[in-house]
Amino acid sequence: MVQLRSYLVPADNSGAKRLSIIGVPGRLGKIATLGQVVLCVVKGADPNGTVKDHEKVKVVIVRTKKEVKRFDGTYVRFDDNAGVVIDKQGLPLGTRVLGPIAREVKEAGFHKIASLCREVV
Repeated sequence: MVQLRSYLVPADNSGAKRLSIIGVPGRLGKIATLGQVVLCVVKGADPNGTVKDHEKVKVVIVRTKKEVKRFDGTYVRFDDNAGVVIDKQGLPLGTRVLGPIAREVKEAGFHKIASLCREVV
């Protein structure tokens, strides 16, 4: 679970160095979890990357520190809060996805992100 003003580590090679959550669309509360799309602002960017500094982007949350309970009774948690920058069609802007991602991301319909990563947990 992440909330407004939380920082995310970018899990792709889009050029962002840090992402700050500024909005959780479609939710009454201000909390988002695995597989949900949030609105972020880029805090620091690589000059040769596809995203620029202070740009507003949509991000899919792929890893969270807070554990998430699954339907079979197991829990999954990661070492960091991470996200993948996407475009309006839901496709990733980067060409690589770094680190493992949660199975909830693939179940949410982001099959391209799941196919680019090395491991789905």
